[in-house]
Amino acid sequence: MHVVIINGSPRVQKNSNTTTIIQSFGKGLEQKDATYELYCISNRNEWDDARKAWMSNDNIIIALPLYVECVPGLLLEFLETLPTKRERPAQLSFILHSGYEEGNQLRLGEKFLNTLPSQFGCTNGGCLVRGGSFAIKLANDKYNQSFVKSYENMGRVFAEKGSFNTPEAAKFTGFERYPWMVRMIIRFILGKVVNKKFRNYATDWGCTQELTVQPYLK
Repeated sequence: MHVVIINGSPRVQKNSNTTTIIQSFGKGLEQKDATYELYCISNRNEWDDARKAWMSNDNIIIALPLYVECVPGLLLEFLETLPTKRERPAQLSFILHSGYEEGNQLRLGEKFLNTLPSQFGCTNGGCLVRGGSFAIKLANDKYNQSFVKSYENMGRVFAEKGSFNTPEAAKFTGFERYPWMVRMIIRFILGKVVNKKFRNYATDWGCTQELTVQPYLK
């Protein structure tokens, strides 16, 4: 198996969590004797080569971050440059990640991505969905090693089964929503700690009204 992977993050590679995820996923592919080539849309000099690879290969994965339920605009711009018809059949799959922990925070993005394969004359290889990637650069090394290595395992699974339309990919998302008690704790922390910091920042910046003010609501 040979896979074309397109890094759909607008960030340069050295600052991209998507790059870290792809590197781990690619390591899993190689452990099962699969190969891959990588193109990054953050580097416009790679766009021509990425388009050629898109049209000449039959297994394509787009890996991307979800920014508050929005697909990166630079990725959409790249997709608009692609032909919508193919002479060679291909499967299009996605690796979708986000800083949000809960799976349900990514489902609208997943729904949109699932409309794309047919628009480009491809079959749908599914979408690997997981939140929590914000912690890649913030959490302790032990957590990072475990989180990033989980993508390595999914690379092996993809190489074996050929898509993300598998029970393993569905399970990979983790919890769809925080348990009730966890949601209450987070709400308390946001209300008492995080919001207090935001209020302090606002005061330092010269704000004279509460952050909850909605002047345009009327």
